[in-house]
Amino acid sequence: MNSFDITGRVAVVTGGYGVIGSVLGRGIAAAGARVAVLGRRSDAASAEAAAIRAHGGDALALVADATDMDQLRAARDELLSAWGRVDILINAAGGNVARARSDAMSVFKIPPDAFDEVLRLNLHGTVFPTMVFAEQMAEQQRGAIVNISSMAAIQALSGVMGYSVAKAGIDNFTRWLAVDMARRHGDGIRVNAIAPGFFITTQNHGVLVTEDGGHTDRARNILRETPMGRFGRPEELVGAVQWLCSDASSFVTGAVIPIDGGFSVFSGV
Repeated sequence: MNSFDITGRVAVVTGGYGVIGSVLGRGIAAAGARVAVLGRRSDAASAEAAAIRAHGGDALALVADATDMDQLRAARDELLSAWGRVDILINAAGGNVARARSDAMSVFKIPPDAFDEVLRLNLHGTVFPTMVFAEQMAEQQRGAIVNISSMAAIQALSGVMGYSVAKAGIDNFTRWLAVDMARRHGDGIRVNAIAPGFFITTQNHGVLVTEDGGHTDRARNILRETPMGRFGRPEELVGAVQWLCSDASSFVTGAVIPIDGGFSVFSGV
């Protein structure tokens, strides 16, 4: 049987000190992977790498902007010098941009530069690291890439046009690259994505949680449309990601896996 074991594999986690990135990095480190925490802030990346090591994992910090190809290439070269290979890439860099939201205004009022910013942060911030680190995977003819999609790519969610467009682009990029990598470089390289449902994070806390700790109207609407009736916990993403990174999913590529408590399949009736 194929194995879920990822012991000793070298993983890069972009946005590795964010809420989702840190949980995924720590999760696969606990499963035996060596984790490179990549992000723009040296102090935050170093602190997260130290936290992984404190729990018995093997980790290092890589400083790079996920939308800067030159910085990403330098980070890749540093990683290869230290650990010699790249087996796993988890593209966890991303998030929404407050100025690009249209909750309380017409979509026609969204500043074009805010739309560009959210698109670049999410779509370019996934494509660019993949272009850099997957090149090494192509040379090895082996590797696993996991992108982070969203419910916003699957269903129309109010207020987040730019974020939705970016995440839909990630879905398409995941499928396109899965085909291209398999046809050009063999069946040892797989490209998949997870589509988290609704998790309370630093970025969306003010949208979902009131000042007194209750739920906003938007949060209540989400919970009403989620059959499990609750928000997800970030650690509930780890199992699916470990599966996608391991040989247990050796015939899975181009898939976008919802992790959403049933939100994407519920009709509302």
